[in-house]
Amino acid sequence: MKVPFIDLKRAHEPLKEELLEAFANTLDHGGFCLGPDVNAFEEGFAKEQGVAGAVGVGSGTEALHLIALALGVGPGDEVIVPDFTFIASAWFAQYVGAKIVFADIDPQTFTIDPQCIEKLITDKTKAIVVTHLFGQAADMDPILALAKDRGIKVVEDSAQAHMALYKGRPVGDIGDAGAFSFYPTKNLGGLGEGGAVTSRDAELLEQIKILRAHGSKERYLNHYVGYNNRLEGLQAASLNVKLPHLRGKTARRQKIARCYLGGINNPDISLPVPARYGESVYHMFTIRHAERDRLKAYLAENGVGSDIVYPYPLHLQPCFNFLGYKEGDFPVSEELAKTCLSLPIVPELTDEEVQYVIDTLNAFE
Repeated sequence: MKVPFIDLKRAHEPLKEELLEAFANTLDHGGFCLGPDVNAFEEGFAKEQGVAGAVGVGSGTEALHLIALALGVGPGDEVIVPDFTFIASAWFAQYVGAKIVFADIDPQTFTIDPQCIEKLITDKTKAIVVTHLFGQAADMDPILALAKDRGIKVVEDSAQAHMALYKGRPVGDIGDAGAFSFYPTKNLGGLGEGGAVTSRDAELLEQIKILRAHGSKERYLNHYVGYNNRLEGLQAASLNVKLPHLRGKTARRQKIARCYLGGINNPDISLPVPARYGESVYHMFTIRHAERDRLKAYLAENGVGSDIVYPYPLHLQPCFNFLGYKEGDFPVSEELAKTCLSLPIVPELTDEEVQYVIDTLNAFE
C-alpha cells in the first residue's frame, strides 16, 4: 500500500465541477483583484473561524507584514518570536527593521514557552509573535498577562490553525491581530497563495485594507506608503467553495489523530501531547524518534509518505547569522529539529491507510 503525505489531486477531485463553476462566475463578473468573491470570503471566513472581522491579503506572510506596519513596529523595537516555526513568523520583525529576539518552545506542545518569553522582555519589546504550530494553539493566557501591563502587542500566527481553539476561544481572535494562510497545503487551502488578517480592532482592519491596496483610501489618492497585497478574486472563489467543507475536514483530521494516538505503541516513538487547554486541528501530526532519518527512510521503503517540518530552528538559519546566535542556545528547538517527523494526516486518508501507517510504525525496530 502507498500512503501519500499529501495528495492535492485527491482533495480537489470531488470539488472540481464546483470549482470550475465558481471560476466561470468570477470570469463573468470580472472581480479579479478584490471584488465580490473576496468580500464574500472575508465575511464567510470570519463567521466560520469565529473572529470579529477578516481582511483578505495575498498570503500569510503578507498578513504578518501588514500587521507589523499597522501596529507601528519598526527600527529600535524588539519582537519576540518562537525559534521553532516557519520562517515567515520572523519576517514579521525583519521586514520592518525591528530586532528579532528568539524564544525556545515548550517541549510538549512545540509552541512558544511563556517562561522563556518573560526572561526576554525589555523596555524595547514592542510585540510577541505567537505561532499556533501544527494546529495546536499556544498557551495564550500567560503570554497575554505578560504583555498587558507592559503595552506589548500580541500577534497570532495562525497559518496552521484554522478553527483551532484555546479554552473555547478561536485562535486569531485572542491577541491584537491574527494572520492566516491559505497556501494550498493548509487545512483551508486555495489553489495558490492567499491569506487574511483577523482582529477585534476595526480600525486596525481598516488600516490593513488601505495598506494592502497601495496605501489608497480612494482611487489614485494614496494616504500611506502601501503595498500590492490584495487577495485575488479567483483564489477567493476557490476558498468560498472549500470553506463549507472545513469543519468536516477538521473533524476528520482530529479522528485520524485519535487513531494515531491510540494505535501507535512503538516505545521508541514519542507522540505529540494534546494540550489540556486547547483543541488541536492537526495541520501536522508530528512524532519524534532518536533515529528520525532512518525511520523516514523505512517509511518510504514501505510506501508511507512523511516530511521533516522543520529541520532547522530559526536561530541556526544562515539568513539570521547576523543576530549572533549559536548552536546550543535553544536546546528544545534544536532537539525537535533533529528528531521530528510528520505523518500523513490529510482528511482524504482512508481508514485502511491510517491503519497501515500505524502498523508500519509499530513494526519499526
